[in-house]
Formats: sequence, C-alpha cells, structure tokens
Amino acid sequence: MAMNAGAWSEVCLVSIQPKGGTEVQLAAMTETVDIDPGSKDIEQIATLIGGRVVKKVPQDITTITFEGYPIGIATANNKGLAQFFHITNAATYDTTEPLAVTSSLGRDLFRVVILWSEVAPATASAITSALSAAYRFTAANAYMTSYKESFTDGILKATFEFKVPPFNKQGTAQTREESTETATNTTSALQTLSAYTTGNFPEDGTSFTW
Repeated sequence: MAMNAGAWSEVCLVSIQPKGGTEVQLAAMTETVDIDPGSKDIEQIATLIGGRVVKKVPQDITTITFEGYPIGIATANNKGLAQFFHITNAATYDTTEPLAVTSSLGRDLFRVVILWSEVAPATASAITSALSAAYRFTAANAYMTSYKESFTDGILKATFEFKVPPFNKQGTAQTREESTETATNTTSALQTLSAYTTGNFPEDGTSFTW
C-alpha cells in the first residue's frame, strides 16, 4: 500500500458489514475495486433571447463494484458473499455444512469500507498509524444490488455491486472520505469507525455517528 510512487497502488483493505451484524474482510478474495460517486450534472435551458440558464441535477446514486473469487456461499472467513445477497437477516445465516441459501425478497443494509494505508491496520474500519498516510472511503446504508458469478475465464469469479444514495431522505450524507496525507504530524490518524448499528446510522436519521 506504500505511496513511494506518489499514488496508491497494488492492494487495499475492504470490509462489508450488515447493519448490526459482523464485519467481513474481503481483502483476501477481492481483485478489483471501483467507486462511482455519481455525477453532479447540470443541464441547460435555452431562453427566448438566445441565452442559457443552468439547471442543476441532483447528484446521482453512488455505486461500488468489486470482483472477487468466492470458494463458497458463507460470509464467514471471507469465503463468499452469496449469503449477503439472498438472506434478509444475518442471524439466520446457515452455519451448518452443507450450507444452503435461497432467494429472498428482503434486502439488508450494509456499510462498505475501503482503506488504502502505508501501514495496514487489522481491518479497513480500524484506526490507522499516526506516522503514515492513509485514505478511506465509507458508504453507510448501502444495498447489495447485484451478485453475478462467472466461469468464463476458467476460474470462478463473482462481480458484486453495492448502491447507496449520497443522502438519505433527511439530507444526511451517507458516504464519507477521509485521508491523512503526510507523516509529519505524529498525532494525526484515521480513527476507528463507530459500530454500524441502527443507533449510530439510522436509515432516516438527521445525523450519523461515523
């Protein structure tokens, strides 16, 4: 994760957590990470005198996409994410082998955390070293909208996608970016994220406890 070349490269930490559930680390099974925060677009309206008036378009939805290599359906021990896509309640995940999961009409809420750091902590949501640079992206109250498996390249690969509006219905921001960019300040660090619970991240809350 070192920034010796002046930019983040090679590896990062990824964690995904259902609300009130256990945080799952995906660094071992994830290949690609793509973050699309959505466009803050504008449109133009032509006036009768030939002028143009700018119409601001609300920011589009944020989309986070990963590619990974599942070896099973269980979220435990970074084996896969099929349970996240199909099951509606983490307390009902099948833990007795052979494991099984069926299609579900429900949808869980998730927090997605992605961390680049010169000195990697234990998890993407943990405190970073005060003597190193770090960059963290966090999305709260996201939905897992896609989980597609493919054997086209001769290896089982899954592409999974999370989506989250940039704001909830109260106007509270649901995505956050943090960074420490130099090692000259011995006290600065990215702090440990708060527990991802309904109390800290209410779906319709006017504020979040990050």
